[in-house]
Amino acid sequence: MTKTLNVGLIGFGMAGQVFHGPVITAVDGLLLHKVSARRPEQQEILRKRYPQTIPVGNADEIIHADDIDLVVVATSNNVHHSFAKAALLAGKHVVVEKPFTNATADADELIALAKAQNRILSVHHNARWNSDYLTVRKVIQSGRLGRLVSFEARYDRFRNALKENAWRETDLPGSGILYDLGAHLIDQSLQLFGLPGAINADLRKQRPGAEAVDDFELILHYPQLKVSLKGAMLVKEPSPRYTLYGLNGAFVKYGIDPQEAALKAGESPKENPDWGKEPSAIWGKLNVLENGQDCIEHIPSEQGNYPAFYQNIYETIVDKQELAVKPAQARNVIRIIELAEKSWDERRTVDLIGELI
Repeated sequence: MTKTLNVGLIGFGMAGQVFHGPVITAVDGLLLHKVSARRPEQQEILRKRYPQTIPVGNADEIIHADDIDLVVVATSNNVHHSFAKAALLAGKHVVVEKPFTNATADADELIALAKAQNRILSVHHNARWNSDYLTVRKVIQSGRLGRLVSFEARYDRFRNALKENAWRETDLPGSGILYDLGAHLIDQSLQLFGLPGAINADLRKQRPGAEAVDDFELILHYPQLKVSLKGAMLVKEPSPRYTLYGLNGAFVKYGIDPQEAALKAGESPKENPDWGKEPSAIWGKLNVLENGQDCIEHIPSEQGNYPAFYQNIYETIVDKQELAVKPAQARNVIRIIELAEKSWDERRTVDLIGELI
């Protein structure tokens, strides 16, 4: 018989409604038991989508509830640390929405606390299960590009006006797209290539009235490899999501993983056997020299799988499997962001040796 873990979800804004609620409920053994939803419209959505779930008024009713095993923090970035700390002290396992925290010191404190409490702590870097990223990883591992010399990844949007009353648009710690979209790209790069030796950053505020970074470029330095990570809010005509150059040729991938759009449309991963499949129109193009001949082909995309994150959380807690997204990895993402800000402020290359764990 499958053991059930009761999940308490703190925060039912976009992240809670789109990326956590429907994915948690798609995993056998996880029960979305309690949700804190502050606004009346959020409470109405909760009642309609999850009628068996208990709505609560505040985070404490989840953190200190005896019937909650796993606390998911899906709030604004400024309270990730405090809610996660309180939940760990209350003896709960914890998942924190990315970015992990606004400061490396806070991340280090949570990592030490989770170890002392003997509880699972993870960060929702779900982009590791994007179809496009999984395809890029497969292409690299195939070796068909030869030694990789250049890797570029982009995460762009087009929103030429500031979003009213949005905390991500304010001049506060953890705001702006570097902490949001950039965190995904940094995490993916660390998974693909390990820890870089240095970083250069260019961080801009391009839209009228912008208070937070809305355009970034990071260059991560690896031996014989340049990694360029970019994101912007004024990209009306999309560039390739991924561009890879190796000694044998190139791989270029347009288009984006379909899971976010499907979740926003109200679809459930549990009810769709084709969940996470990309249409062939956006499969990536491989152009390499093999046996002295040009070889050009489109590579079928891997299937995206957001539920795999929570499946791993369940298996780690119940079956003592290895945790996929380790908190130290998410901590390194935050440290790289901090040092990217230092690089831009000082207009120089910043050494990462000794800064990452």
